[in-house]
Amino acid sequence: MQIQIVCVGKLKEKYWMDGVAEYAKRLGAYAKLDIRELPDEKTPDSMSPAEEEQVRIREGERILAALRDGAHVVALAIDGETWSSEQLAAHLDKQAVYGGGSVSFVIGGSLGLSPAVLKRADKKLSFGRMTYPHQMMRVLLLEQVYRAFKINRGEPYHK
Repeated sequence: MQIQIVCVGKLKEKYWMDGVAEYAKRLGAYAKLDIRELPDEKTPDSMSPAEEEQVRIREGERILAALRDGAHVVALAIDGETWSSEQLAAHLDKQAVYGGGSVSFVIGGSLGLSPAVLKRADKKLSFGRMTYPHQMMRVLLLEQVYRAFKINRGEPYHK
């Protein structure tokens, strides 16, 4: 299976990089992982709503260009569906068997995702109504994808 993570912004802190590296290593036994970091736009505090929308549009264009052709796209969005780990595992299993074996997850920038990216998404997934830094979200997502593969293989993993 091919898992792609398309994310806006670069990891700067070593502890986030270490977390991503650890789960990327673990996932290597189950899937081919491709993490695409895209540049984020500058977002000063004094932006108008129209300027914020332009930032989302520019970041969205980069996201859409980075997505794999034919991939099943799951956008992380606060208004998306909330799944249990078992539901994510079942979704990935279904995509592996019936969906071509390629899933792209999208993590937007600080202002969220553009309407075009949300329209392209096959699913919108929420990790809850709280807002998380995109660096943390990347680690949380990788951990949950790893957990999903462990669940699907019936392998033990801490509960």
